[in-house]
Amino acid sequence: MKSIRVAVAAAAAGIALTACSSPMQAGAAAVVGNERISASELNEETKAYVAALRNAKLPPQLEAALSGRSLEEAVEQEQNTPASQRVLRRMTDVLMIKQVLERHNVQVSQAEIDNVLKNPGQYPSAELNLLLGPAASAPQNAQDYGMALAGLEKLRQRFGSGQDGADRLTKELGSVKVVFSPRYGALNPQRSQENPAMFVDNGRFGKASQPQQPQQG
Repeated sequence: MKSIRVAVAAAAAGIALTACSSPMQAGAAAVVGNERISASELNEETKAYVAALRNAKLPPQLEAALSGRSLEEAVEQEQNTPASQRVLRRMTDVLMIKQVLERHNVQVSQAEIDNVLKNPGQYPSAELNLLLGPAASAPQNAQDYGMALAGLEKLRQRFGSGQDGADRLTKELGSVKVVFSPRYGALNPQRSQENPAMFVDNGRFGKASQPQQPQQG
């Protein structure tokens, strides 16, 4: 799954300057291609995510590592990103991938989704992987995320594992226009220890670049 996350990250770098390049719909947190993420949808997903963080079953070693902090507090401090921003990033990534999969008629079975969601990744349980990994999702809201990862793996295999295939996958993902609400700004394409924020003020990078138009097909 690492190569998929790299492809999504590369595409995100390409859309990092597109925020506010077109009028934002009222009440929208973001517009991804032809789909809108409303502020109310983001709020509901964030509430579910934060509740799951608070109720997560933690292994003793993780409890000890928190040093008296809640899991919610620890994630906020270590990632230096509010929960709502992490959830918004996941929601936009999923919609971006979903539209590319539809363009290429990629179908994903429930068994394939379940297999992705059961993968514990770097954390000791599937639940913690969803909460602490890039999904930033409550387990009950993770179906779309699982579908996106499973479908993207199929598309990666279709395009080929070489550099040409990776470049094509990145181009396809980057072709989906993403516009964030001015409340968030633009994705930070140069996150670092000195500049760790996920979103930055649009003006920081000058005039927004024009996004590549989706390929017809």
